[in-house]
Amino acid sequence: MRTATVKRITKETQIEGKLTIEGKGRYEITTGIRFFDHMLELFTKHGGFDLKLKATGDLDVDQHHTVEDVGIALGEMFKQAIGDKKGINRAGYFVMTMDETLAVVALDLSGRPALVYKDLVKVRLVGDLQTELVEDFFHGFISAAGANLHAKVMYGRSNHHKIEAIFKCFARALRYACSKDARMKDQLPSTKGLL
Repeated sequence: MRTATVKRITKETQIEGKLTIEGKGRYEITTGIRFFDHMLELFTKHGGFDLKLKATGDLDVDQHHTVEDVGIALGEMFKQAIGDKKGINRAGYFVMTMDETLAVVALDLSGRPALVYKDLVKVRLVGDLQTELVEDFFHGFISAAGANLHAKVMYGRSNHHKIEAIFKCFARALRYACSKDARMKDQLPSTKGLL
């Protein structure tokens, strides 16, 4: 089983986490931002990962450091757990409906960070989460994981559903990208010979 642990301590945040890629969707997550916890919980469930994550941040200043640093920590854990990338599918995509909302996510564990993000969210807060920080979470993730990620809400009414659809899509796309292809088990999924 592919697992990883991370301990990320800065002057702004203290984060400890443990990830198992081949998990059962179990989670113990606390960030101090309940809606963010909810998104990470459903990410874990839909990805079939196991994730323990405790983040304490300077929420009295702003949510930015906590949200972005959790993205970085999660990206570090996936990069560590995946290892040399031999035999993985490398890329994945998913289209997800969340009631009236439709979202699509495509990602590639290419080693090259790039993010294109459009969520159509029109409010400052969903629950207790500052919505502009969702993009910062994904930027932190792709930077640490070495992935490129395109996430887009095609349409929708509920801002809650828009963010939730993106997190579910992200989980399903990442689940496939991390998965191993038995036919390619000793090969790196690249014609360059390097990822």
